[in-house]
Amino acid sequence: MTQPTPAATITPRAGLSNRTGSPQRPRLLSGERASRQSQVFGYGILLPTWGAAMGWAFMPGTNYALARTRDDAYFEAPESIPSRSAFPRLTWVDMALVALFMVGIYTNFTVQVSAKVPFPSAPAGVAGLILLWRRRDQITPHALACLIGVLALYLASIFCAPNPNLLQRRTTGLIQLTYSLIIGYALFLTVTRTNRRQFAGLFLSFSLVILAGCLLEAYAGLRPVSDAVRNVLYSQGVYENDLRDMLLYGRARPKFFASEPASVTFCYTLFTFLWMVVSPWRFKLVAYVGLLGLGLFAMPGPTLLLMLLLVLPYMLFLASRRQGRLDVGRFLLVACLAAFSVCALGVLAETAFPMRFEQAMSGNDPSFFYRVRGPAIAGVDVMKRHPFAGAGLSGEFFIEAEVTNAYMRSSGYSGGWANVSSATELVVNYFWLHWIYFGVVWGVVLVVAVTVWLRVLGVPSPAFCWMVWAILGQASGAYVGPTCWAVLFLAGAAAVLHQRPDAAADTRPINPSKVVPLSDQLHARHRLKQWRRMTAITQQGPGRGGAASSRLPGN
Repeated sequence: MTQPTPAATITPRAGLSNRTGSPQRPRLLSGERASRQSQVFGYGILLPTWGAAMGWAFMPGTNYALARTRDDAYFEAPESIPSRSAFPRLTWVDMALVALFMVGIYTNFTVQVSAKVPFPSAPAGVAGLILLWRRRDQITPHALACLIGVLALYLASIFCAPNPNLLQRRTTGLIQLTYSLIIGYALFLTVTRTNRRQFAGLFLSFSLVILAGCLLEAYAGLRPVSDAVRNVLYSQGVYENDLRDMLLYGRARPKFFASEPASVTFCYTLFTFLWMVVSPWRFKLVAYVGLLGLGLFAMPGPTLLLMLLLVLPYMLFLASRRQGRLDVGRFLLVACLAAFSVCALGVLAETAFPMRFEQAMSGNDPSFFYRVRGPAIAGVDVMKRHPFAGAGLSGEFFIEAEVTNAYMRSSGYSGGWANVSSATELVVNYFWLHWIYFGVVWGVVLVVAVTVWLRVLGVPSPAFCWMVWAILGQASGAYVGPTCWAVLFLAGAAAVLHQRPDAAADTRPINPSKVVPLSDQLHARHRLKQWRRMTAITQQGPGRGGAASSRLPGN
Protein backbone atom coordinates (compact mmCIF):
# COMPACT_ATOMS: atom_id res chain seq x y z
CA MET A 1 0.00 0.00 0.00
CA THR A 2 1.50 3.27 -1.07
CA GLN A 3 1.83 6.29 1.20
CA PRO A 4 -0.68 9.09 0.48
CA THR A 5 0.84 12.23 -0.99
CA PRO A 6 0.68 15.34 1.16
CA ALA A 7 -2.01 17.89 0.45
CA ALA A 8 0.52 20.69 -0.03
CA THR A 9 4.23 20.81 -0.64
CA ILE A 10 6.73 22.99 1.10
CA THR A 11 7.53 26.02 -1.04
CA PRO A 12 10.37 28.45 -0.73
CA ARG A 13 9.63 31.32 1.58
CA ALA A 14 9.39 34.69 -0.09
CA GLY A 15 12.21 37.10 0.47
CA LEU A 16 14.87 34.47 1.09
CA SER A 17 18.22 35.92 0.14
CA ASN A 18 21.84 35.14 0.73
CA ARG A 19 23.19 37.17 3.58
CA THR A 20 26.75 35.87 3.76
CA GLY A 21 29.08 38.73 4.37
CA SER A 22 26.23 41.24 4.88
CA PRO A 23 27.61 43.39 7.66
CA GLN A 24 25.58 44.98 10.38
CA ARG A 25 24.86 48.69 10.37
CA PRO A 26 28.18 50.39 11.16
CA ARG A 27 28.53 52.64 14.15
CA LEU A 28 31.17 55.25 14.69
CA LEU A 29 33.49 54.69 17.62
CA SER A 30 34.89 57.60 19.58
CA GLY A 31 38.32 57.62 21.19
CA GLU A 32 40.64 60.01 22.84
CA ARG A 33 43.26 61.76 20.75
CA ALA A 34 46.87 61.07 21.49
CA SER A 35 50.10 62.66 20.41
CA ARG A 36 51.16 61.95 16.82
CA GLN A 37 54.78 61.91 17.77
CA SER A 38 54.54 58.76 19.86
CA GLN A 39 55.71 55.53 18.23
CA VAL A 40 53.73 53.59 20.82
CA PHE A 41 50.56 55.28 19.64
CA GLY A 42 51.03 54.01 16.11
CA TYR A 43 51.76 50.39 16.97
CA GLY A 44 50.17 49.95 20.39
CA ILE A 45 46.96 51.95 20.13
CA LEU A 46 46.17 53.06 16.60
CA LEU A 47 46.32 49.71 14.81
CA PRO A 48 44.41 47.68 17.45
CA THR A 49 41.78 50.42 17.81
CA TRP A 50 41.30 50.74 14.06
CA GLY A 51 41.12 46.98 13.65
CA ALA A 52 38.60 46.58 16.46
CA ALA A 53 36.45 49.36 15.05
CA MET A 54 36.43 47.91 11.53
CA GLY A 55 35.88 44.35 12.72
CA TRP A 56 33.04 45.28 15.03
CA ALA A 57 31.34 47.60 12.56
CA PHE A 58 31.38 45.06 9.72
CA MET A 59 30.86 41.85 11.68
CA PRO A 60 28.22 39.86 9.81
CA GLY A 61 25.02 39.17 11.63
CA THR A 62 25.09 35.57 10.50
CA ASN A 63 27.60 33.13 9.15
CA TYR A 64 25.24 31.09 7.03
CA ALA A 65 24.80 31.56 3.32
CA LEU A 66 21.67 29.56 2.62
CA ALA A 67 19.10 30.91 5.05
CA ARG A 68 18.49 33.37 7.86
CA THR A 69 19.46 30.87 10.55
CA ARG A 70 21.07 27.49 10.51
CA ASP A 71 17.80 25.64 11.09
CA ASP A 72 15.88 27.62 8.45
CA ALA A 73 17.90 25.93 5.74
CA TYR A 74 16.08 22.67 6.49
CA PHE A 75 12.63 24.14 5.91
CA GLU A 76 13.24 25.35 2.37
CA ALA A 77 12.41 23.29 -0.68
CA PRO A 78 15.45 21.27 -1.78
CA GLU A 79 15.40 22.81 -5.27
CA SER A 80 15.75 26.31 -3.77
CA ILE A 81 19.03 25.45 -2.03
CA PRO A 82 22.19 25.54 -4.19
CA SER A 83 24.06 22.28 -4.14
CA ARG A 84 27.70 22.16 -3.15
CA SER A 85 28.59 21.09 -6.68
CA ALA A 86 27.50 24.55 -7.81
CA PHE A 87 30.63 25.95 -6.13
CA PRO A 88 33.55 24.22 -7.88
CA ARG A 89 37.11 24.18 -6.67
CA LEU A 90 40.27 24.65 -8.69
CA THR A 91 42.28 21.56 -9.43
CA TRP A 92 45.86 21.27 -8.25
CA VAL A 93 47.03 22.05 -11.79
CA ASP A 94 45.13 25.34 -11.85
CA MET A 95 46.36 26.26 -8.39
CA ALA A 96 49.95 25.55 -9.40
CA LEU A 97 49.54 27.71 -12.50
CA VAL A 98 48.05 30.56 -10.47
CA ALA A 99 50.97 30.28 -8.04
CA LEU A 100 53.41 30.41 -10.98
CA PHE A 101 51.58 33.50 -12.26
CA MET A 102 52.02 35.17 -8.87
CA VAL A 103 55.71 34.26 -8.87
CA GLY A 104 56.05 36.10 -12.16
CA ILE A 105 54.31 39.17 -10.73
CA TYR A 106 56.46 39.01 -7.60
CA THR A 107 59.84 38.61 -9.27
CA ASN A 108 59.20 40.61 -12.49
CA PHE A 109 61.64 38.20 -14.10
CA THR A 110 62.03 39.35 -17.71
CA VAL A 111 63.46 37.41 -20.65
CA GLN A 112 64.89 39.50 -23.48
CA VAL A 113 63.48 37.99 -26.68
CA SER A 114 65.48 40.41 -28.81
CA ALA A 115 67.38 43.64 -28.31
CA LYS A 116 64.14 45.66 -28.32
CA VAL A 117 61.45 43.10 -27.47
CA PRO A 118 61.34 41.90 -23.84
CA PHE A 119 59.21 39.10 -22.40
CA PRO A 120 58.16 40.72 -19.09
CA SER A 121 57.26 38.57 -16.10
CA ALA A 122 58.04 35.41 -18.04
CA PRO A 123 56.65 32.95 -15.43
CA ALA A 124 53.35 34.85 -15.41
CA GLY A 125 53.25 34.80 -19.20
CA VAL A 126 53.81 31.05 -19.41
CA ALA A 127 51.21 30.34 -16.72
CA GLY A 128 48.73 32.79 -18.26
CA LEU A 129 48.91 31.25 -21.72
CA ILE A 130 48.37 27.75 -20.29
CA LEU A 131 45.44 29.03 -18.24
CA LEU A 132 43.99 30.64 -21.36
CA TRP A 133 44.09 27.29 -23.16
CA ARG A 134 42.49 25.51 -20.21
CA ARG A 135 39.71 28.14 -19.98
CA ARG A 136 39.08 28.44 -23.72
CA ASP A 137 35.58 26.99 -23.35
CA GLN A 138 34.63 29.75 -20.88
CA ILE A 139 35.34 32.58 -23.32
CA THR A 140 31.97 33.94 -24.41
CA PRO A 141 31.42 35.72 -27.74
CA HIS A 142 30.45 38.97 -25.99
CA ALA A 143 33.57 38.95 -23.79
CA LEU A 144 35.78 38.17 -26.77
CA ALA A 145 34.18 40.98 -28.77
CA CYS A 146 34.87 43.39 -25.90
CA LEU A 147 38.52 42.30 -25.73
CA ILE A 148 38.94 42.85 -29.48
CA GLY A 149 37.19 46.21 -29.19
CA VAL A 150 39.51 47.35 -26.38
CA LEU A 151 42.59 46.34 -28.35
CA ALA A 152 41.21 48.10 -31.45
CA LEU A 153 40.80 51.31 -29.46
CA TYR A 154 44.37 51.08 -28.19
CA LEU A 155 45.50 50.62 -31.80
CA ALA A 156 43.48 53.63 -32.92
CA SER A 157 44.99 55.76 -30.15
CA ILE A 158 48.45 55.08 -31.59
CA PHE A 159 47.53 56.66 -34.91
CA CYS A 160 46.07 59.69 -33.13
CA ALA A 161 49.22 60.28 -31.06
CA PRO A 162 51.78 62.94 -32.00
CA ASN A 163 55.24 62.24 -33.44
CA PRO A 164 54.73 59.27 -35.81
CA ASN A 165 58.47 58.61 -35.67
CA LEU A 166 57.87 56.58 -32.51
CA LEU A 167 55.50 54.18 -34.30
CA GLN A 168 57.86 51.22 -33.94
CA ARG A 169 58.23 51.75 -30.20
CA ARG A 170 54.47 52.15 -29.80
CA THR A 171 53.89 48.95 -31.74
CA THR A 172 56.18 47.13 -29.33
CA GLY A 173 54.23 48.63 -26.43
CA LEU A 174 50.93 47.51 -28.00
CA ILE A 175 52.24 43.95 -28.31
CA GLN A 176 53.24 43.93 -24.65
CA LEU A 177 49.89 45.45 -23.66
CA THR A 178 47.98 42.82 -25.65
CA TYR A 179 50.01 40.08 -23.99
CA SER A 180 49.31 41.54 -20.52
CA LEU A 181 45.56 41.91 -21.14
CA ILE A 182 45.21 38.36 -22.47
CA ILE A 183 47.03 36.62 -19.63
CA GLY A 184 45.21 38.85 -17.10
CA TYR A 185 41.90 37.79 -18.67
CA ALA A 186 42.95 34.13 -18.41
CA LEU A 187 43.77 34.64 -14.73
CA PHE A 188 40.33 36.20 -14.17
CA LEU A 189 38.55 33.27 -15.85
CA THR A 190 40.47 30.83 -13.68
CA VAL A 191 40.14 32.35 -10.23
CA THR A 192 36.42 33.08 -10.67
CA ARG A 193 35.83 29.34 -11.06
CA THR A 194 36.71 28.71 -7.44
CA ASN A 195 34.77 29.39 -4.25
CA ARG A 196 35.44 32.10 -1.71
CA ARG A 197 37.25 29.97 0.82
CA GLN A 198 39.65 28.42 -1.65
CA PHE A 199 40.48 31.81 -3.18
CA ALA A 200 40.98 33.38 0.23
CA GLY A 201 43.12 30.48 1.43
CA LEU A 202 45.27 30.60 -1.68
CA PHE A 203 46.14 34.29 -1.40
CA LEU A 204 46.51 34.15 2.36
CA SER A 205 49.08 31.40 1.79
CA PHE A 206 50.97 33.66 -0.62
CA SER A 207 51.03 36.44 1.99
CA LEU A 208 52.22 34.14 4.76
CA VAL A 209 55.00 32.73 2.57
CA ILE A 210 56.28 36.26 1.91
CA LEU A 211 55.99 37.13 5.60
CA ALA A 212 57.82 33.99 6.71
CA GLY A 213 60.51 34.45 4.06
CA CYS A 214 61.20 38.02 5.17
CA LEU A 215 61.49 36.92 8.80
CA LEU A 216 63.86 34.11 7.81
CA GLU A 217 65.97 36.50 5.77
CA ALA A 218 66.18 39.02 8.59
CA TYR A 219 66.64 36.68 11.56
CA ALA A 220 67.53 33.16 10.35
CA GLY A 221 70.40 33.66 7.92
CA LEU A 222 68.53 33.37 4.63
CA ARG A 223 69.93 36.66 3.27
CA PRO A 224 73.10 35.18 1.62
CA VAL A 225 71.00 32.62 -0.23
CA SER A 226 68.51 35.27 -1.33
CA ASP A 227 71.25 37.60 -2.54
CA ALA A 228 72.96 34.81 -4.49
CA VAL A 229 69.72 33.88 -6.27
CA ARG A 230 68.96 37.53 -7.02
CA ASN A 231 72.37 38.02 -8.62
CA VAL A 232 71.66 35.10 -10.94
CA LEU A 233 68.06 36.06 -11.83
CA TYR A 234 68.40 39.78 -12.41
CA SER A 235 70.92 41.33 -14.76
CA GLN A 236 69.83 44.88 -13.91
CA GLY A 237 67.59 46.76 -11.51
CA VAL A 238 68.86 44.95 -8.41
CA TYR A 239 68.44 46.99 -5.25
CA GLU A 240 71.71 47.36 -3.35
CA ASN A 241 71.16 50.54 -1.34
CA ASP A 242 71.22 48.87 2.07
CA LEU A 243 72.99 51.88 3.57
CA ARG A 244 69.95 54.03 2.88
CA ASP A 245 67.77 51.43 4.58
CA MET A 246 70.01 51.52 7.65
CA LEU A 247 69.56 55.29 7.89
CA LEU A 248 65.79 55.28 7.34
CA TYR A 249 64.67 52.02 8.96
CA GLY A 250 67.56 51.01 11.20
CA ARG A 251 68.21 47.81 9.23
CA ALA A 252 68.41 46.49 5.69
CA ARG A 253 65.00 45.65 4.30
CA PRO A 254 64.48 42.03 3.19
CA LYS A 255 64.32 41.31 -0.54
CA PHE A 256 63.39 37.59 -0.37
CA PHE A 257 64.41 36.68 -3.93
CA ALA A 258 62.78 39.84 -5.42
CA SER A 259 64.71 42.52 -7.30
CA GLU A 260 63.91 45.21 -4.73
CA PRO A 261 62.12 45.55 -1.37
CA ALA A 262 59.27 47.49 -3.00
CA SER A 263 58.24 44.37 -4.95
CA VAL A 264 58.03 42.42 -1.69
CA THR A 265 55.80 44.95 0.07
CA PHE A 266 53.69 45.51 -3.06
CA CYS A 267 52.82 41.83 -3.48
CA TYR A 268 52.28 41.35 0.26
CA THR A 269 49.85 44.29 0.20
CA LEU A 270 48.00 42.97 -2.87
CA PHE A 271 47.71 39.35 -1.69
CA THR A 272 46.61 40.26 1.84
CA PHE A 273 44.01 42.68 0.54
CA LEU A 274 42.57 40.09 -1.85
CA TRP A 275 42.27 37.64 1.04
CA MET A 276 40.47 40.23 3.16
CA VAL A 277 37.97 41.07 0.41
CA VAL A 278 36.97 37.49 -0.37
CA SER A 279 37.26 35.77 3.00
CA PRO A 280 33.88 35.04 4.66
CA TRP A 281 35.46 35.10 8.13
CA ARG A 282 33.69 37.60 10.38
CA PHE A 283 36.89 38.76 12.10
CA LYS A 284 38.86 39.23 8.91
CA LEU A 285 39.29 43.01 9.31
CA VAL A 286 40.87 42.54 12.71
CA ALA A 287 43.20 39.90 11.27
CA TYR A 288 43.91 42.20 8.31
CA VAL A 289 45.18 44.88 10.67
CA GLY A 290 47.24 42.24 12.48
CA LEU A 291 48.85 41.22 9.19
CA LEU A 292 49.59 44.87 8.51
CA GLY A 293 51.37 45.14 11.85
CA LEU A 294 53.37 41.97 11.17
CA GLY A 295 54.30 43.31 7.76
CA LEU A 296 55.56 46.58 9.22
CA PHE A 297 57.74 44.56 11.57
CA ALA A 298 59.07 42.04 9.03
CA MET A 299 59.41 44.24 5.90
CA PRO A 300 59.23 47.94 6.80
CA GLY A 301 58.24 50.12 3.88
CA PRO A 302 55.70 52.84 3.08
CA THR A 303 53.97 50.67 0.46
CA LEU A 304 52.38 48.70 3.31
CA LEU A 305 50.46 51.81 4.32
CA LEU A 306 48.40 51.36 1.17
CA MET A 307 46.72 48.47 3.00
CA LEU A 308 44.82 51.04 5.06
CA LEU A 309 43.92 53.06 1.98
CA LEU A 310 42.68 49.95 0.16
CA VAL A 311 40.01 49.49 2.80
CA LEU A 312 38.24 52.51 1.29
CA PRO A 313 37.11 50.87 -1.98
CA TYR A 314 36.17 47.71 -0.13
CA MET A 315 33.95 49.51 2.35
CA LEU A 316 32.48 51.96 -0.14
CA PHE A 317 31.68 49.65 -3.06
CA LEU A 318 31.47 46.09 -1.68
CA ALA A 319 30.66 46.20 2.03
CA SER A 320 27.96 48.81 1.30
CA ARG A 321 26.08 46.48 -1.05
CA ARG A 322 22.96 44.66 0.01
CA GLN A 323 21.45 41.93 -2.13
CA GLY A 324 23.82 42.87 -4.95
CA ARG A 325 22.96 46.59 -5.00
CA LEU A 326 24.57 49.63 -3.48
CA ASP A 327 22.73 50.84 -0.37
CA VAL A 328 22.97 54.66 -0.32
CA GLY A 329 22.34 55.02 3.41
CA ARG A 330 24.89 52.40 4.26
CA PHE A 331 27.29 54.00 1.79
CA LEU A 332 27.16 57.30 3.69
CA LEU A 333 27.73 55.62 7.05
CA VAL A 334 30.62 53.63 5.67
CA ALA A 335 32.12 56.83 4.25
CA CYS A 336 32.52 58.10 7.82
CA LEU A 337 34.59 55.05 8.74
CA ALA A 338 36.49 55.47 5.48
CA ALA A 339 37.46 58.99 6.55
CA PHE A 340 38.75 57.50 9.79
CA SER A 341 40.91 55.13 7.74
CA VAL A 342 42.47 58.05 5.88
CA CYS A 343 43.29 59.78 9.17
CA ALA A 344 44.80 56.53 10.46
CA LEU A 345 46.94 56.34 7.33
CA GLY A 346 48.44 59.79 7.92
CA VAL A 347 49.08 59.19 11.59
CA LEU A 348 50.63 55.78 11.00
CA ALA A 349 52.88 57.10 8.23
CA GLU A 350 54.26 59.73 10.58
CA THR A 351 54.73 57.40 13.53
CA ALA A 352 55.97 54.25 11.77
CA PHE A 353 58.41 55.96 9.38
CA PRO A 354 59.24 59.34 10.92
CA MET A 355 62.47 59.96 8.97
CA ARG A 356 60.99 58.82 5.64
CA PHE A 357 57.87 60.90 6.25
CA GLU A 358 59.91 63.99 7.03
CA GLN A 359 62.05 63.54 3.91
CA ALA A 360 59.00 63.05 1.69
CA MET A 361 57.28 66.15 3.04
CA SER A 362 60.44 68.27 2.74
CA GLY A 363 61.22 67.13 -0.82
CA ASN A 364 64.33 65.11 0.03
CA ASP A 365 63.05 61.66 -0.95
CA PRO A 366 63.75 60.85 -4.64
CA SER A 367 61.93 57.49 -4.44
CA PHE A 368 58.71 59.12 -3.23
CA PHE A 369 59.05 61.87 -5.83
CA TYR A 370 59.47 59.55 -8.84
CA ARG A 371 56.65 57.26 -7.66
CA VAL A 372 53.98 59.62 -6.34
CA ARG A 373 54.61 63.34 -6.53
CA GLY A 374 56.53 63.55 -9.80
CA PRO A 375 54.11 61.42 -11.88
CA ALA A 376 51.21 63.64 -10.82
CA ILE A 377 53.16 66.72 -11.94
CA ALA A 378 54.06 65.07 -15.24
CA GLY A 379 50.52 63.82 -15.82
CA VAL A 380 48.91 67.21 -15.33
CA ASP A 381 51.54 68.90 -17.51
CA VAL A 382 51.12 66.42 -20.40
CA MET A 383 47.33 66.55 -20.26
CA LYS A 384 47.50 70.34 -20.56
CA ARG A 385 49.87 70.17 -23.55
CA HIS A 386 48.34 67.15 -25.32
CA PRO A 387 44.74 66.77 -24.09
CA PHE A 388 43.42 64.74 -27.05
CA ALA A 389 45.81 61.78 -27.36
CA GLY A 390 48.57 62.45 -24.83
CA ALA A 391 52.10 61.37 -25.65
CA GLY A 392 50.98 58.08 -27.19
CA LEU A 393 51.47 54.55 -25.94
CA SER A 394 55.05 54.07 -24.67
CA GLY A 395 55.76 57.69 -25.54
CA GLU A 396 58.12 58.53 -22.68
CA PHE A 397 60.90 59.58 -25.07
CA PHE A 398 58.59 62.05 -26.79
CA ILE A 399 57.93 63.98 -23.57
CA GLU A 400 61.23 63.36 -21.79
CA ALA A 401 62.37 66.99 -22.05
CA GLU A 402 58.96 68.36 -21.04
CA VAL A 403 58.73 66.12 -17.98
CA THR A 404 62.29 66.91 -16.91
CA ASN A 405 61.59 70.64 -17.12
CA ALA A 406 58.38 70.22 -15.14
CA TYR A 407 60.32 68.35 -12.46
CA MET A 408 63.00 71.03 -12.31
CA ARG A 409 60.33 73.69 -11.71
CA SER A 410 58.84 71.69 -8.82
CA SER A 411 59.74 72.64 -5.26
CA GLY A 412 59.85 68.95 -4.35
CA TYR A 413 62.67 68.17 -6.79
CA SER A 414 66.34 68.45 -5.90
CA GLY A 415 68.98 69.15 -8.53
CA GLY A 416 71.46 67.18 -6.44
CA TRP A 417 69.72 63.88 -7.14
CA ALA A 418 71.36 61.51 -9.57
CA ASN A 419 69.83 61.68 -13.04
CA VAL A 420 67.72 58.71 -14.04
CA SER A 421 69.33 56.48 -16.66
CA SER A 422 66.25 56.10 -18.87
CA ALA A 423 63.18 58.11 -19.78
CA THR A 424 61.01 55.17 -18.67
CA GLU A 425 62.18 55.75 -15.07
CA LEU A 426 60.92 59.34 -14.95
CA VAL A 427 57.40 58.13 -14.13
CA VAL A 428 57.08 55.00 -11.97
CA ASN A 429 53.31 55.07 -11.61
CA TYR A 430 51.03 53.21 -14.01
CA PHE A 431 47.96 55.24 -12.99
CA TRP A 432 49.50 58.50 -14.20
CA LEU A 433 51.12 56.76 -17.15
CA HIS A 434 47.62 56.05 -18.47
CA TRP A 435 46.85 59.77 -18.64
CA ILE A 436 50.32 60.64 -19.90
CA TYR A 437 50.03 58.11 -22.73
CA PHE A 438 46.46 58.92 -23.82
CA GLY A 439 45.56 62.38 -22.57
CA VAL A 440 42.11 63.38 -21.37
CA VAL A 441 39.95 62.37 -24.34
CA TRP A 442 41.45 59.01 -25.25
CA GLY A 443 42.14 58.27 -21.58
CA VAL A 444 38.44 58.53 -20.75
CA VAL A 445 37.44 56.55 -23.86
CA LEU A 446 39.71 53.65 -22.91
CA VAL A 447 38.55 53.64 -19.28
CA VAL A 448 34.93 53.44 -20.46
CA ALA A 449 35.78 50.63 -22.89
CA VAL A 450 37.52 48.53 -20.22
CA THR A 451 34.64 49.25 -17.82
CA VAL A 452 32.15 47.88 -20.35
CA TRP A 453 34.33 44.79 -20.71
CA LEU A 454 34.35 44.30 -16.92
CA ARG A 455 30.56 44.57 -16.83
CA VAL A 456 30.25 41.97 -19.58
CA LEU A 457 32.51 39.69 -17.53
CA GLY A 458 30.05 40.01 -14.63
CA VAL A 459 32.05 42.28 -12.32
CA PRO A 460 29.48 43.86 -9.96
CA SER A 461 31.45 47.05 -9.25
CA PRO A 462 33.96 48.33 -11.82
CA ALA A 463 34.40 51.40 -9.60
CA PHE A 464 35.91 49.13 -6.95
CA CYS A 465 38.34 47.70 -9.51
CA TRP A 466 39.46 51.09 -10.79
CA MET A 467 39.94 52.51 -7.31
CA VAL A 468 42.07 49.53 -6.25
CA TRP A 469 44.00 49.82 -9.49
CA ALA A 470 44.65 53.53 -8.92
CA ILE A 471 45.77 53.08 -5.30
CA LEU A 472 48.23 50.29 -6.07
CA GLY A 473 49.42 52.25 -9.10
CA GLN A 474 51.15 54.62 -6.70
CA ALA A 475 53.66 51.84 -5.97
CA SER A 476 54.14 50.26 -9.40
CA GLY A 477 55.02 51.37 -12.93
CA ALA A 478 55.08 49.64 -16.34
CA TYR A 479 51.62 50.35 -17.75
CA VAL A 480 52.03 47.74 -20.48
CA GLY A 481 53.36 45.09 -18.08
CA PRO A 482 51.41 42.16 -16.60
CA THR A 483 51.42 43.54 -13.03
CA CYS A 484 49.32 46.57 -13.95
CA TRP A 485 46.51 44.51 -15.50
CA ALA A 486 46.78 41.59 -13.10
CA VAL A 487 45.84 44.04 -10.33
CA LEU A 488 42.71 45.12 -12.21
CA PHE A 489 41.58 41.60 -13.08
CA LEU A 490 42.28 40.24 -9.60
CA ALA A 491 40.25 43.09 -8.11
CA GLY A 492 37.42 42.21 -10.50
CA ALA A 493 37.61 38.53 -9.55
CA ALA A 494 37.57 39.44 -5.86
CA ALA A 495 34.45 41.57 -6.40
CA VAL A 496 32.73 38.67 -8.21
CA LEU A 497 33.57 36.19 -5.46
CA HIS A 498 32.60 38.63 -2.71
CA GLN A 499 29.03 38.64 -4.04
CA ARG A 500 28.97 34.87 -4.41
CA PRO A 501 27.39 32.77 -1.63
CA ASP A 502 29.76 30.73 0.49
CA ALA A 503 29.05 27.04 0.05
CA ALA A 504 30.96 26.12 3.22
CA ALA A 505 29.15 28.54 5.49
CA ASP A 506 26.79 25.85 6.84
CA THR A 507 28.98 22.95 7.89
CA ARG A 508 26.09 20.50 8.14
CA PRO A 509 25.32 18.80 4.80
CA ILE A 510 21.94 19.52 3.23
CA ASN A 511 20.29 16.35 2.05
CA PRO A 512 17.38 17.04 -0.33
CA SER A 513 15.84 13.65 0.46
CA LYS A 514 15.85 14.29 4.20
CA VAL A 515 12.39 14.12 5.87
CA VAL A 516 11.52 17.41 7.56
CA PRO A 517 11.34 16.77 11.34
CA LEU A 518 7.93 17.40 12.91
CA SER A 519 9.50 18.86 16.04
CA ASP A 520 10.89 21.90 14.23
CA GLN A 521 8.96 25.11 14.74
CA LEU A 522 8.53 26.19 11.14
CA HIS A 523 7.38 22.78 9.95
CA ALA A 524 4.93 22.53 12.85
CA ARG A 525 3.51 25.90 11.85
CA HIS A 526 3.08 24.67 8.30
CA ARG A 527 1.29 21.50 9.40
CA LEU A 528 -0.96 23.52 11.73
CA LYS A 529 -1.92 25.73 8.81
CA GLN A 530 -2.75 22.61 6.74
CA TRP A 531 -4.86 21.19 9.58
CA ARG A 532 -6.86 24.42 9.93
CA ARG A 533 -7.57 24.51 6.21
CA MET A 534 -8.73 20.88 6.10
CA THR A 535 -10.88 21.34 9.24
CA ALA A 536 -12.63 24.35 7.73
CA ILE A 537 -13.38 22.43 4.53
CA THR A 538 -14.85 19.50 6.50
CA GLN A 539 -17.06 21.76 8.65
CA GLN A 540 -18.45 23.74 5.69
CA GLY A 541 -19.24 20.69 3.61
CA PRO A 542 -18.67 19.95 -0.09
CA GLY A 543 -18.58 22.88 -2.50
CA ARG A 544 -17.98 25.51 0.17
CA GLY A 545 -14.37 24.83 1.08
CA GLY A 546 -12.98 27.52 -1.18
CA ALA A 547 -15.07 30.30 0.36
CA ALA A 548 -14.45 29.10 3.89
CA SER A 549 -10.74 28.67 3.44
CA SER A 550 -10.43 32.14 1.94
CA ARG A 551 -11.66 33.60 5.24
CA LEU A 552 -9.11 31.81 7.36
CA PRO A 553 -6.74 34.18 9.16
CA GLY A 554 -3.77 32.04 8.18
CA ASN A 555 -4.26 32.63 4.41
